Amino acid sequence: MTDKKRVTYSGKDVDVSWDGRLCIHIGECGRAKGDLFVGGRQPWCQPDLAAAEDVVEVVERCPTGALTHDCKGGEAETAPGENSIHVMYNGPYYLRGDLQLDGAAPDMPGTRFRAALCRCGASENKPFCDNSHEKIDFKDYGAVGESGDGTEKKGGPLQVNRAPNGPLLLSGNFTIYAASGRPAFRGNRAALCRCGHSKNKPFCDGAHKTAGFEAE
Repeated sequence: MTDKKRVTYSGKDVDVSWDGRLCIHIGECGRAKGDLFVGGRQPWCQPDLAAAEDVVEVVERCPTGALTHDCKGGEAETAPGENSIHVMYNGPYYLRGDLQLDGAAPDMPGTRFRAALCRCGASENKPFCDNSHEKIDFKDYGAVGESGDGTEKKGGPLQVNRAPNGPLLLSGNFTIYAASGRPAFRGNRAALCRCGHSKNKPFCDGAHKTAGFEAE
């Protein structure tokens, strides 16, 4: 495998594609039970070694959108009923939902429903995470102190825009989950820090300006 291109693994009932531009090696695929993904094997992914429904289930575990599936004659991936943002312990934002993601290339189909976005400020692949939080020893344990407006609406399009050299701007119905797993913030608008300097993480407090954060 290379780390810079999409590779497709063809099967009788379902094809699996892997995008190295998005992969941060979380391991949901390689640690899945069975022989669908086996590290060091060539090819690494063999879709015919699992039932089609199992292939789909494992692929959709991938939190970054690096893995996608194409079921031959079957249903395509669809958005979950809730738009969610998970603030990871010392790590990125994991987004799932009906994502309208500013910065996603047309040939990144996985980011339509799943994405891992940088919040440490150091990624060289912004807005996506590239594990730079580990290199810079980014520390934030993923607590969320605000609760939002409490809307019970969960689905529909979630627009994720990038303020120039500033925060991620969310617009739509969503829930933000703290790293503890707690559903902490429910609302339809938020500005999330992506420079790593906010004192009110995960929310922006304007620190990107004094930090001289450059993203674009």
